[in-house]
Amino acid sequence: MALDITTARPWPALLDLPWRLPLEDWPEERLAALPRGISRHVVRFVRLEGRVIAIKEIKADIARREYNMLRMLRRLGQPVVEPVGVVAGRLTKDGEPLDACLLTRHLQFSLPYRAMLSQNLRPDTAARLIDALAVLLVRLHLVGFWWGDVSLSNTLFKRSAGEFAAYLVDAETGELHDKLTKGQREHDLDIARVNIAGEMMDLQAGGFVGEDIDPIAISDRIIQRYNVLWQELTAVERFDADQRWRVDERIRVLNSLGFDVGELDITTDFDGTTIQIQPKVVDAGHHSRRLLRLTGLDVEDNQARRLLNDLDAFRAAHERQNDDEEQVAHDWLMQVYEPITRSAPPEMRRKMEPAELFHEVLEHRWYMSEKAQRDFTIEQAVQDYIDTVLPDKPDDSAVVGVDTDAIPVRANR
Repeated sequence: MALDITTARPWPALLDLPWRLPLEDWPEERLAALPRGISRHVVRFVRLEGRVIAIKEIKADIARREYNMLRMLRRLGQPVVEPVGVVAGRLTKDGEPLDACLLTRHLQFSLPYRAMLSQNLRPDTAARLIDALAVLLVRLHLVGFWWGDVSLSNTLFKRSAGEFAAYLVDAETGELHDKLTKGQREHDLDIARVNIAGEMMDLQAGGFVGEDIDPIAISDRIIQRYNVLWQELTAVERFDADQRWRVDERIRVLNSLGFDVGELDITTDFDGTTIQIQPKVVDAGHHSRRLLRLTGLDVEDNQARRLLNDLDAFRAAHERQNDDEEQVAHDWLMQVYEPITRSAPPEMRRKMEPAELFHEVLEHRWYMSEKAQRDFTIEQAVQDYIDTVLPDKPDDSAVVGVDTDAIPVRANR
C-alpha cells in the first residue's frame, strides 16, 4: 500500500497506525477515551508517542483544503486546533479505496460543549460558552475568515479564569478573504443563530439541560454579544481636539477586552477642532503576551489577566512599584505562583492547567474570607482548597464525560 502522507514534520510513528481499516473499525487498544463532539464524519482519538491525535475520515481534497486552512489560521495567530497532517491513498486489504484522514492535535484540557454542559456547572454556563464563541467569531472575522458553519459543535472550549476560551476545530467550510463584507459577517451570524438553537434543543431532548433554558434566547445571545464586541473594536469615534485623553481611553478599553492596538487611524477636521479615531490593527491576546514576556507563562488571556492582577498586588504589597518590572515578575513567579501550583498532590495536578488552579485558589481564598469575615493567608487557602474542593473537580485533561453520540440529534438541522 502506497500511502500519501502530508505532514509539517516527519513522524514515522504514523506508519504504525492501521490505515487499511475504516476508522470506525480501529481496535479499542489504539483509541483514547476522550469526549467527542457531534460530527458528520467519523472521528476518533489516538494516543501516539505520548500525544493525542484527533483523526477525521474525510475526502482527500477536502482534507487537504482544511489542513492548509488551519495552517494559515494558525500563522495568523487565531485560536484553532493544530493541524498535524493528511493521510491519503488508503486501501483496504481487499484493495477497496478508503477516504483520507485529517489529523489534528488534541487541544489539552479542552472539551466539546456537550461534555462541558453535562457536568455540574454554573447555571449560566451556556451563556458563557456563547460569549466565548462570540469572541472567537469576531477574531476570525477580523482576519477575513468566513466560517460557513458556525456552531458549538465545531468549537472546543477551555476554562479560562472562570470564563471560557473558544477554539475553532472544524474549518471544512471556511474561506479566507482579505476582508469580509457586512453581508458575509451577517451570514455567519445567521448560521450561528440557527445551529446554536438546534444544538440547545438537542440537549433538552436528551435531558442534559433544564426545560427552563430558552434555546432561542441563548442563540440570539451570539448576535448581541458579537455586535457589541465588533462595534467596540471597529467603530469610528469623533471628539473635540481638546479631549485627546480619549485616544488613550479607547486603547485602554480595547486592552481590557484583551486586544492590542498596533495602529490607529487619526484624522482631524480642516480647522483642527475635532478628531476622528479608528483602530486599524486589533489583535487578541494582550494580557497573555504581556505575561509571557514578563514570566514565560503561556496561558489563556483571561487567566493572564487574573495572574497580572495578582502580580500587581504583589508589587504593591512589597512596595516595589519603582522596581524593574521583570525582576518583580520573577520574584512573584518564584515566591507565589510556583509554590501554589506545585502544592497539589501529583495525582491531582493533571485535573486542570496550573494557571486555572492558581485562579481557583485565589477565588477560594476570597470565598473563605467572605464567609468568615476575616483574612486568610494564601497558604491556608491552598490547603483548604486541596482538602475540600480539588478532589471533586472533574479531570479536564481526560474527561470521558457523557457519550455524546448517544444524545439525540435533530435530523432536520
